[in-house]
Amino acid sequence: MKLYFTPGYCSLAVHIALREAGARFELVKVDPTAASFRDVNPRGYVPVLELDDGSRHTEAAALLQHVGDLAPAGALIPPAGTRERFLVNQSLTFVSSELHKVFSPWLFHKETADSTAKAVREKLQARFAELDAHFAKHEWLATNRFTVADAYAFAILNWIPWVGLSTAKYPSLAAYIDRVRARPFVRAALDAEGLK
Repeated sequence: MKLYFTPGYCSLAVHIALREAGARFELVKVDPTAASFRDVNPRGYVPVLELDDGSRHTEAAALLQHVGDLAPAGALIPPAGTRERFLVNQSLTFVSSELHKVFSPWLFHKETADSTAKAVREKLQARFAELDAHFAKHEWLATNRFTVADAYAFAILNWIPWVGLSTAKYPSLAAYIDRVRARPFVRAALDAEGLK
């Protein structure tokens, strides 16, 4: 397999999951804004996971489910049809819609209107408060152990300082981010992408 990635982008979630799954893969660093990348993904974004048959696939939440299923049974994602799998899928969707697509594109483009950026920051602060309350009682996002949903949440929450936000008011959320960052495979992914 090949993972087309850009350091620090949401592709970090799939990178972490591949390492956690013990999968064999090649990392291919790309500039998603380069015209040549359109040959890899006409949509112009990462992650892209190229399977051994040469087929290329996108969409972080879908890729994370696929990679989770490559891991030893239940290690990164519970079996299909279980309540726990439903909870992981629910969390993947939450991260995708309520965090990922709120941060990006709105807070990464200089042309975003100040009023929009303000509204986006307020929405994120509400989600941070919600997550802080969750992590005050739970170690992980979806189940009682680390799953692909945590890989995705970490990759997106890692953007907090990039956009001038802080976890200072959310100690349980900050502790969760540190807990995920301390995992050996997460550290290995961060190191491989040049992120400290």
